[in-house]
Amino acid sequence: MDKMIDFIGDIHGHADKLEELLQKMGYSCKSGSYSHPERKAFFVGDYIDRGPKIKETLGIVRAMVESENAIALMGNHEYNAICFHFQESDRGGHLRKHEIKNIIQHYKTLEQFQNRQKEYEDYIDWFKTLPLFYETDKFRAVHACWDNSHINYLRANLVDNKLTDDLIYQSVKKGTQLNISIEDTLKGKEIKVPNWTGFTDKDGTNRTEIRIKWWEDPTKTNYKAISVEPLEDLPETPIETSLLKNVDYYNETDKPVYFGHYWLKGNPTLYRDNICCLDYSVAKKGHLVAYRLDDETKLNEDKLVFV
Repeated sequence: MDKMIDFIGDIHGHADKLEELLQKMGYSCKSGSYSHPERKAFFVGDYIDRGPKIKETLGIVRAMVESENAIALMGNHEYNAICFHFQESDRGGHLRKHEIKNIIQHYKTLEQFQNRQKEYEDYIDWFKTLPLFYETDKFRAVHACWDNSHINYLRANLVDNKLTDDLIYQSVKKGTQLNISIEDTLKGKEIKVPNWTGFTDKDGTNRTEIRIKWWEDPTKTNYKAISVEPLEDLPETPIETSLLKNVDYYNETDKPVYFGHYWLKGNPTLYRDNICCLDYSVAKKGHLVAYRLDDETKLNEDKLVFV
């Protein structure tokens, strides 16, 4: 990859913010695609749902990918949309059940594609062309979690790091290695907290598991500190590692990894000099964030750009 990279976080249908960010970084729209003479955009997933301009967002991202001005990963919202669309069998039903909470999550997307069924299905097909992870000699990128064991499994079983129709049908079978690897990679690691009543998330759903900082050693921290979301009533007691699927974590000596997914709040910052989360809740009046990678091997907060 000869151009320098601008990693961009979850957009969720906020096309105006995306254009503002691209223009702030020196990209201009020519021949239907944003481009930069010296740089390339890298989108870490979640282009749809929640926002007011989902079709426009998809148009911008896809045009940049197809003109080779960007790379785009699959996010959990794109994966969910595929499964929401795919029929379970000839008798009906879908891989992602059409329950109320799932319909609400996809509602903005479905609404904006009303009377545009073929266009929507074309984007579903495009989602399937998006890789689940990406790695070079300088960096790694994924939507939610880079776990070496899961990535190695997916690398060996996907086709060019992408899902085929057959793999999509296999992926929803709970408890299989494929299902677990995709769930953790696209949605992050979660653990249960003993004797804890849970919390209500941003969508009003009660949850009894917490998303954890998968780059922290779980044997050296506690429930409150390892939670990505700051929850005041979490206990500061050591984690029962027997409850974890594994105790692997992202080492401080590993190459920088870029991801989104976690709905962080406030002004963008870095967790560590090789850990960069780019999701700062643009769909909840937060920021759309980019990291401008040049030749550095250790990340620098000064390279974060946001609108």
